[in-house]
Amino acid sequence: MSMQDQSSIGDRRSFLKTAGVALGAPMIVPRHVLGNLGRGPSAAVPPSEQIHLGVIGIGPRATYDLQAMLPLPEVRCVAVADVQAKRRDAARTLLNNHPGQGRCEFVRDFRSLLDRSEVDAVLIGTGDRWHARAAILAAEAGKDVYCEKPCGITMQLCEEIAQVFERTGRVFQAGTQRRSVPNFQQAVRMAQEGRLGRLESLYASIYIPTLENNWLPGQPTPPVNEVDWNLWLGPAPWRPYNEQYVQGGWRGYYDFDSGARLLDWGAHTGDLCQWANQSDGTMPKTYEPTKDAIVCTYENGVKLIFDFIADPFGDRGPKWISRLGTCPIRLVGSEGSLETGDSGETVASNDALQGLLSPAAARVKGLDVTEHAMDFFAAIKTRKPTAANPAVMRNSHLTCHAAALAWILQRKLEINPQTFRFVNDDEANSLRQRAERQWA
Repeated sequence: MSMQDQSSIGDRRSFLKTAGVALGAPMIVPRHVLGNLGRGPSAAVPPSEQIHLGVIGIGPRATYDLQAMLPLPEVRCVAVADVQAKRRDAARTLLNNHPGQGRCEFVRDFRSLLDRSEVDAVLIGTGDRWHARAAILAAEAGKDVYCEKPCGITMQLCEEIAQVFERTGRVFQAGTQRRSVPNFQQAVRMAQEGRLGRLESLYASIYIPTLENNWLPGQPTPPVNEVDWNLWLGPAPWRPYNEQYVQGGWRGYYDFDSGARLLDWGAHTGDLCQWANQSDGTMPKTYEPTKDAIVCTYENGVKLIFDFIADPFGDRGPKWISRLGTCPIRLVGSEGSLETGDSGETVASNDALQGLLSPAAARVKGLDVTEHAMDFFAAIKTRKPTAANPAVMRNSHLTCHAAALAWILQRKLEINPQTFRFVNDDEANSLRQRAERQWA
């Protein structure tokens, strides 16, 4: 590395540490503070103010996230790590076709990415089994982290993430981007302002939970430079290689997944319901599985209902409004209710509430990560908490995990919302964590 490059890195790190530290700086930074965000590479940003991004795991979801981040002029992707050669090649093509990005390194082992001093922040888009460990290693290496959800496949890992990021002071953003999407924000705000009256029930849609413990047939393990199977498994238990796993077919298997797949949607919908109930600092106290839902009850009596949807991408049946799209939530109060989803539309239960809804809130769809990414990069410069910071993530994820364990055990569970431990249930507490394989 040249002396000029070293100086540029030092100047940039100094800027990132000092920007936005004045007393009274807003929690959400206006776009102009970040230098014309969203205008593309033509909006020049001095190298000293750029955020150098590394990517850990560049599958479909991380590619989607990265495509939202690359147009931001403050962001430059300088390194990509993936255990699969095909995905490294696809990432190289993506970066080569994006103007203004410059040189980027492509590596197999993400630990070499974390060793790079010029990497300021990382996007973690691996499979679920790696999210927590990669995030923790990144924080220990001095990197800020945008981590796709579920951020931890166990309750213990979610707690550990929060502890490590508090200790290290690194910025963390969970990939629950609907916190930054206007129609969901509007629904939550109206619930918090009392527009629905006294809150009674919060409905969070989820897939029908599943639990798979079988193995796919073993196949010959590819050369390590083609697919690093040991590193792909990481902390997950060993099993024979099968190409379906690395092509995305790992989903639903207990060893690789989290919470009987409840967190696939629940990490979003349950999180929004937590927020609506102003419960970011706590979680429901009891969890009771029924035939088609898991009913969770807060200490204030409000019920959070994880409602099973048989066809999450098709007809929702009579319980939900299908046209509202994926990840719908319903907030019910004594004076009315709101239902909204990824389409951006919100439907109220009466004309008075419908008249309070702003049509402008439907301009962004629920899958759009742009605003959420901007919130993350703003926090890197201001060192302020993100919308989905570690404490928010921990409590909403723990809520989902507790609900999933109630479904797995098929009995009502009670938890202490302060200690995150189940009350008088050793078996449930034993499932708060899993043994991890020594993968290094």
